[in-house]
Amino acid sequence: MADTTSTLDEFNEVSDPSLRARIEDFLVDYVHTVDDARIPEWPDYFTEDAFYQITTRENHDAGLPIGIMQCTGQGMMKDRVKALYEANIFEPHVYCHLLGRPRIHEETPGLYRARTNFQVTRTMQNGDRELFATGKYLDVIACDGTTPKLQDRRVVLDSRRVDILIVYPL
Repeated sequence: MADTTSTLDEFNEVSDPSLRARIEDFLVDYVHTVDDARIPEWPDYFTEDAFYQITTRENHDAGLPIGIMQCTGQGMMKDRVKALYEANIFEPHVYCHLLGRPRIHEETPGLYRARTNFQVTRTMQNGDRELFATGKYLDVIACDGTTPKLQDRRVVLDSRRVDILIVYPL
């Protein structure tokens, strides 16, 4: 599990425009995959041993390890996806993510930290829409010259009031 408590200012900001574009495109592709309900593809955005967590700002700032949703490794992520289609019962809905421009910094060669603010609107099957979640992604991204992969993604929600219907990953 990577330490995501460091500030991005401790690392060198990525200045290579092609690398920055590749990472930004990767982050946008991730949310499009979720927004387009291509959830079986979701684990492919992570390294084999990746960590994924949805938590609140309050818990994150206090250093509390409790998450609303947490997966360690692609295997656990694939199990979660399988449960969505075979075990869980929920009202159909879709997400629409809006992303801020990410701040991307190099931690070590081939390993990058990024912070991206987000808003997610949820539309239910009956057409009702609501602002579902706001917050920030705190990412550790492995990018060794090929396709970037998330090594660690912390989804830090601004509010501790969380709808019980977090079915899909954010």
